[in-house]
Amino acid sequence: QVQLVESGGGLVQPGGSLRLSCSTSRSIFSIYTMGWYRQAPGKQRELVGRITVGGTTTYADSVKGRFTISRDNAKRVLYLQMNSLKPEDTAAYYCNFAPPSPESWGQGTQVTVSS
Repeated sequence: QVQLVESGGGLVQPGGSLRLSCSTSRSIFSIYTMGWYRQAPGKQRELVGRITVGGTTTYADSVKGRFTISRDNAKRVLYLQMNSLKPEDTAAYYCNFAPPSPESWGQGTQVTVSS
């Protein structure tokens, strides 16, 4: 079981930016593709995007061009830079492996986009 801890969420106005972080103490972080996921109230959890060990990224169409995933393998930290935020980005955001490990879901971090 790998514990992943998300942080950096908060309340932001439409058009604003936030950077989320996901950290772990486990070294296996550096050898797996990682993903950011989100779950809005009443909706299923969805994949926001993923990043390979080598840094190749893919994104959901809904966030393409606005969100950027990066990773620091030495520090075992995954990042999600979110720009031009919209109210529909409001959700709890989670990191996990891609595909996800059921045992590794953390508490997530809440992002609320509202004026």
